[in-house]
Amino acid sequence: MLRDQSILEQTEKTADLVDILSSRAAAAQASTLLKALANEDRLLILCQLVRGEKNVGELERLLGIRQPTLSQQLTVLREEKLVSTERKGKFIYYRLASQEALEIMQTLYRLYCADKNE
Repeated sequence: MLRDQSILEQTEKTADLVDILSSRAAAAQASTLLKALANEDRLLILCQLVRGEKNVGELERLLGIRQPTLSQQLTVLREEKLVSTERKGKFIYYRLASQEALEIMQTLYRLYCADKNE
């Protein structure tokens, strides 16, 4: 009986450790995503890309963000795999590539934008 209890306790400790490590990995992923979103320009870019793909010129016109800043922020989003690109002729189009980012942007829209647009 004592031995069975000891084995059970060890099994529970191992399960707790696995849960902690799994939670830590998930927290690290979430933290990385939130860091990428923690910039007004990047949020504005993603808001536009939720509506469909855009090239740099379109984003510059829609957002009023100058091209060097826009390119810098798009690079961050691309490196974090939140956007993907496709060349069409002489233009490069950006589109949202992350389901997680899409869901967060939809939530942010509901919280901060929906009432203002109705």
